[in-house]
Formats: sequence, structure tokens, C-alpha cells
Amino acid sequence: MKEKKSPGLLGQIRHALRHKRSVTVVYFTLRLLVIVTMVAQFFNGNFENVFLCLLTLVLFILPATLEHKLNIELPDTLQIIILLFIFAAEILGEIQSFYTTFPYWDTILHTLNGFLCAAIGFCLVDLFDRSERFSLTLSPAFMAIVAFCFSMTVGVLWEFFEFFMDKIFLLDMQKDTIVHVISSVTLDPANANNAVVVGPIVDATVHTPAGPIPLQLGGWLDIGLVDTMADLIVNFIGAVIFSIIGYFYVKQRGRGRFASRFIPRILSRKEIAEE
Repeated sequence: MKEKKSPGLLGQIRHALRHKRSVTVVYFTLRLLVIVTMVAQFFNGNFENVFLCLLTLVLFILPATLEHKLNIELPDTLQIIILLFIFAAEILGEIQSFYTTFPYWDTILHTLNGFLCAAIGFCLVDLFDRSERFSLTLSPAFMAIVAFCFSMTVGVLWEFFEFFMDKIFLLDMQKDTIVHVISSVTLDPANANNAVVVGPIVDATVHTPAGPIPLQLGGWLDIGLVDTMADLIVNFIGAVIFSIIGYFYVKQRGRGRFASRFIPRILSRKEIAEE
């Protein structure tokens, strides 16, 4: 008797999408929007945006790929949020310039990123805790702390990436912020490490070898520090929210309906064989 061949990765992805109608609708709708955007950007000669569209299409298959590789089932709610997050960050944020059009767009996405990364970190710890290969019994508090730390680590690494891209390629990924008061020990004439407060600042002029350039921004231009700290703070908030959800999920071991919408489920051997 011939053994039943295990379906490949694409087959697993199609299988997952067929059995998740809401996820399938969102997936194909967003994919169509990305393809239309990519075609438009190609004819406009914006090949960098074409690459972003291709990257987005690749990222769209990551949730189903993780399900296949880790033998888990992502809840529909979590999977839809991941797809919407990718679309909002790459297509709306970068190509449609939502980051500059809407002041809080980046803040919203970083908060959601903290939430999602905590979910991923929690899932990884839960996989170890419930795996037959490891004899671990982890407390709900420990799992929540690890999920929180995982999320914050990802957030910090992303800020590192933004910093180095700005320093090397001058991209301004760490968006500037207009401030009206600054304090700096560098301005202390006695060099005694005393912070000198300057403000309120109503305008500033930058002097270059080519001549002075008035900023005309109504204040001083902070180069990335405020943006970085704001991103980490909202990442912290998102991570804390999910860590609390994960804590009570483990405490009740899956009985909470709300938490189960965001916690991946490990498939049994029978479910894996049926797929």
C-alpha cells in the first residue's frame, strides 16, 4: 500500500486558507490591493515601492508558513491582525505616506507590534512548555515575563535597525519631532555638568558652509530621540497588555474565550496526520 504523500508548503497554505473563510477573504482582498498598487508603482517608475509590494506579498504567507513549520494553529483573529498590520505598515505607511499624513499612525503600529511580538514570544514559550520533548513546567507569570521580554527585545532591535539605516543611508526612519524647550549640559559655559535650559523656542536657523538655512518650524528639530522613546513606550504598552492576557490564559489553561483568539494552539498528532 502506497504511503500518502505529505503536501508541500504551498499545499499546507492552501489547506489552511480553505478552512479559514474569514482569513481567506482578508488575505485575498489585501493581496489584490497590493498587486494593484505594485502595478501602479511599476508604471510610475517607483521601483523601490515595487520591491516593497513584493516584500509584502512574501510576508503575507508567513502566518500560514509558521503554522506548517511549527504544527500550530493560529486563531483567525490573530492571523487577520497580522495581515492587516503588514498591509498598514508597508503599503499604507510607506507607499501611501500614512506615517507623515497621520501623526499617530506610527504610534498605533508600534503599539500593535508590541502586542503581536508578545503573542509570538508567548507562543514559543508555550510550545516548549507543552512539548513532549521537554520536561518543563513553567508558571504563568514566568511565561508572561518571557513574552514581554521577547517583545521588548524585538522592539529595541528594530530601533537599532532604524538608527543604523538613518546613519548610513540618511533615510530618517526615526522621524524628527519639533520641540520647544531643550536642556543640555553641553551649553554650560562653566563645563560643570549643569543642564542649561533653552526655551521657549519659536524658531531656529541652521548655519552651513553654503549659508544659513531657517527651519521655520516654530521650534527646534529633535533628530529621532523623542520618536524612538515614544515607539519603545507604546511597544511596552502593547507587550504588557498581551502578557496580562497570556497570564490569565495559562492560569485558566485555555478556558477564556477572549484570550483564545490571540493564543496559537498546538496541533495534536492526530490533527497533524489528518492534514
